[in-house]
Amino acid sequence: MNIDIKNCNNIDYGKFEVVEGRLNIKYAINGTGKSTIAKAFEAFINNDSNKVKSLLPFKYYGKKDVPDSELLNIDRFQSIAIFNEKYIEDYIFQPNELIKNSFEVFIKTSDYDSHIREIRELLKSINITFQNHPELDDLIDIFGKFIDGFGKAKSGYSAAGAIAKGIGRGNKINNIPKGLEIYETYLKDDSNVKWLKWQIDGRSYLDMANQCPYCATEMETKRKETILQIHNEYDVKSIEQLNKMLAVFESLYLYFDEETSKKIKKITHNVTDISEPQKNYLIEVKQQIESLWSQLNNLKRIGFHSLKNSDRIADELEKYRIDLSYYSHLNSPLSLEKVKIINSTLDGVLSKAGKLQGEVNKQKKYIKETIETNMTEINNFLYYAGYKYKVSIEYDETNNYHLVLKHVDNEQQINSVSEHLSYGEKNAFALVLFMYEVLRNNPDLVILDDPISSFDGNKKFAIINMLFMGKKCLKDRTVLLLTHEFNAVIDAIKNMSHLFNPGPKAAFLSVRDGKLVEKNINKSDIKSFVDIAKNSISSKIDSLNKLVFFRRLEEIRNNNIFSYQLVSNIFHKRDIPLYKDPYSGKSRVMTEEEICEGEAAIRKEIPEFDYVKELEKTKDLHLLKKLYNNSSSNYEKLQIYRIAFNENHENNIIKKFINETFHVENDYLFQLDPRDYDTVPQYIIDECDKGIESIV
Repeated sequence: MNIDIKNCNNIDYGKFEVVEGRLNIKYAINGTGKSTIAKAFEAFINNDSNKVKSLLPFKYYGKKDVPDSELLNIDRFQSIAIFNEKYIEDYIFQPNELIKNSFEVFIKTSDYDSHIREIRELLKSINITFQNHPELDDLIDIFGKFIDGFGKAKSGYSAAGAIAKGIGRGNKINNIPKGLEIYETYLKDDSNVKWLKWQIDGRSYLDMANQCPYCATEMETKRKETILQIHNEYDVKSIEQLNKMLAVFESLYLYFDEETSKKIKKITHNVTDISEPQKNYLIEVKQQIESLWSQLNNLKRIGFHSLKNSDRIADELEKYRIDLSYYSHLNSPLSLEKVKIINSTLDGVLSKAGKLQGEVNKQKKYIKETIETNMTEINNFLYYAGYKYKVSIEYDETNNYHLVLKHVDNEQQINSVSEHLSYGEKNAFALVLFMYEVLRNNPDLVILDDPISSFDGNKKFAIINMLFMGKKCLKDRTVLLLTHEFNAVIDAIKNMSHLFNPGPKAAFLSVRDGKLVEKNINKSDIKSFVDIAKNSISSKIDSLNKLVFFRRLEEIRNNNIFSYQLVSNIFHKRDIPLYKDPYSGKSRVMTEEEICEGEAAIRKEIPEFDYVKELEKTKDLHLLKKLYNNSSSNYEKLQIYRIAFNENHENNIIKKFINETFHVENDYLFQLDPRDYDTVPQYIIDECDKGIESIV
């Protein structure tokens, strides 16, 4: 499909192709707009208006009637996954695991869910019991509030807990202090806390005048003392805690046996501070409630994780049966009724114990095989890529299954992963983990934004192999690989295209004056420099440019040192050719024999070569200007500029780029023909344009 992009950062307009179900490689030099394309896809597929706004080109900032940023013909894509620096920051190298949601990524597949559904089906009667008897949930909740009321202390009773604060100093709602009886109606009302706050807040106004701050009548000393007594006897927080715990106890009385109810009512109605025996009695009741509360919670949450470590499910289920004979304080008719319902449900589950055992075993086997497969694949990648690390998928009750990192020399988990791994190692891990997340979430479009430029050659191949050729990989998915790394193109299109199925598509992207242009890269387009040079020499380009390619060819072949020296003298505009010793760097005048030998070697490939004529052309700036302006290739322009100005430029960066392009300093055995593919950055040509225009 052809995608149109408009008004996105440095791209005013452009069109490029994305072939579905394949790897689409977009090769471009830095600054072309690769990340802009990735951001545009993310913004428009996710309908993120803020990200769409951020795509507006800077030239429109602060102006009215600005054009809309657009990415057209992307309706096919409803979901997207992007690998970039933000993905690494947000999802990779979490505190307790290598990737966020390891369980969902590596374990929770459709097969896992299928087994879980079978297990839940066999246990559903327990869930139905809780649904049909909501008071069981209420009981769990009220038990929890009762336990929380004791606070946190090794003794089981904290002075800072709600019980100690509420009834520890006695119940002053039921036992109103002498002299405050006139406030009984307010103190025993449900809104007593609000009333107390109002009453206590008014105390600060007692000394403002000889009037009651509540009714504005004249206030005698006795009434003032009564008001002050309220403040001295009552603490709003304590009354709040008292009300709260009294409500909890009231809910529990029907579950307590008769004797326990009497004793607790007595404790909650204390006139004075709670005694040590009373405190110990409450702790004893709490211990029984904690035990029963734990049993009820475990029963409600019963599932694969609570049964997976049991070799005999029937014996494990028996542990969930509740025997009230062990709960003397809770042995009431209502408790017996609820326990009977629960145990009856458990009997029904026990009748299916054999089938349940089978399903649990199937799930355990599936998880074991899944873990082993994923660990083996990732660890093989790490080993063959030369990384001395390994991963392990481990289980704990808090984090469930999670992926952790270890060094091959140690079995301890590495928690501070970012501190131990190099930049390249972190990127490699992140890429592989990203692949597994893509396999789990199955997005319509996958974008890899310049993912492999920081790796050595063997690691690049290991990553490409893992991503696109492994048993679990991104094959058959629509993947957009944006890169300035040409080796990725060479491997995918030329060297290893037979290993990709379906075959990848590659294209070169360039931007000139805001227009994005795409040019396909086929296997035949990836040529050795020797082939490129020979083709250029035999083409119809100007003889000066032919000499540029010839000189570079001689650098590679090192066949005829005199031909190389002769061409170099032309580019340095020397009337008398010099021979520069390649070892000492010293120069001398070339002999007639050396010149003749050099000319003969050049004419074998450029028959029209004439030293004097070519030298005169290099000195004719108007001719060079004409050649420059008539050239359609930025690469040819660059060579002519270099000849015209003899490698002089006030900026060392521009000068270095020109010289490196002019000489053989290319790392690649294979490359794209620079006359066909616009690999020279536009800002370099802009600088050259200025120099050429200065020729008057």
